[in-house]
Amino acid sequence: MMAAPMEEVEAATLSNETDSLEKDTNAVEEEEDDTEEPEEPKEPRVRETPEDIQFEAIVNTLAFHPTQDILAAGDIDGDIYVYSYSCTEGENKELWSSGHHLKSCRQLAFSQDGQKLFSVSKDKSIHIMDVEGGKLVTRIPKAHSVPINALLLVDENLLATGDDGGTLKVWDMRKGTAFMDLKHHEDYISGIAIDQAKRTLLTSSGDGTMGVFNIKRRRFELLSEFQSGDLTSVVIMKRGRKVVCGSSEGTIYIFNWNGFGATSDRFAVRAESVDSIVPITDSILCAASMDGVIRAINLLPNRVLGSVGQHVGEPIEQIARSSDAHFLASCAHDQRVKFWDVSGLPDMVVSDYRRRKKKGGSLKSLSGKAFGAGDDFFSGLLEETEEKKGEEEEEEDEEEEDSDSGSD
Repeated sequence: MMAAPMEEVEAATLSNETDSLEKDTNAVEEEEDDTEEPEEPKEPRVRETPEDIQFEAIVNTLAFHPTQDILAAGDIDGDIYVYSYSCTEGENKELWSSGHHLKSCRQLAFSQDGQKLFSVSKDKSIHIMDVEGGKLVTRIPKAHSVPINALLLVDENLLATGDDGGTLKVWDMRKGTAFMDLKHHEDYISGIAIDQAKRTLLTSSGDGTMGVFNIKRRRFELLSEFQSGDLTSVVIMKRGRKVVCGSSEGTIYIFNWNGFGATSDRFAVRAESVDSIVPITDSILCAASMDGVIRAINLLPNRVLGSVGQHVGEPIEQIARSSDAHFLASCAHDQRVKFWDVSGLPDMVVSDYRRRKKKGGSLKSLSGKAFGAGDDFFSGLLEETEEKKGEEEEEEDEEEEDSDSGSD
């Protein structure tokens, strides 16, 4: 047999080497595919608001830290939880919890420097805890003779508390004793507010009256006239010229400063109640109700602007505003704390809203998580006040200025 030409041998050898190289390359690629690292996890989703926080019991009270993204919550079992919150999904974290109270925690408040957390309870005690570690620093076990319902930090040393029997106490926490102990309400004290000068302390009560106390002179001044239903909350607005109270009847009562005896105006909101009020600006507040809806309301002219959010079919116990005014938090009987974006409320123009209503437009939801405005649920939120319906907005503003002419 004749030998193959040298060129053919070299070509065959080169072909075999090429096939072998391709096989090796394919084998390496297959091996690399087998050992390929898993894909990196996707970046966590950033939400408009922090995620809901679920609790094992109904939360009664909420408080935001003055400088950090921290929220405290107190429940009906007497437990207190402190969470850090974030708009990044999965980043809400429990920092610590405390079970020091024997009965329901009724009210919470952070100190102005954010280092201490104050709480009052149905067990009649006042607790002061270290925020960083949750350690109980101070306890006044029998601060009142009946359960305590309301709490206000006047300054770094003074604390006001109100109980179920209508007694108001003001404490000097440096001594741990009360220098004011006054009972002028016939029913529970639901809320406490104080003016910027730290001189006049106001209380709302279940007996339907607002109480006025002079904290400088340590004395009682007067009670307002009786209103129908419980007064559930009290706040100061309009740069200190107006006092606003919510009520169990769904009416908002407005007092002129230094005209505390009788209301200057009242505003009926189509809600089962107005249980918790939080100012957002000097003219806009958020009001939570037993019907589970949080409404944004403008004062003078009095208008319901729309819905900020809701706990569907669950009575809301309390709402609180973050220190940067970006978020509102709410707690209800669904055992959840929810967050709502209220950063856009200060930019709302009431006159535009009013014209839209005259054209038959419906109220809109004011946050991405609020129910749609087309629902019948919101169809009747707007109520006229006791002012004449024909008055123009400018006349209402003039009336407001006249009624404030005697204020401080």
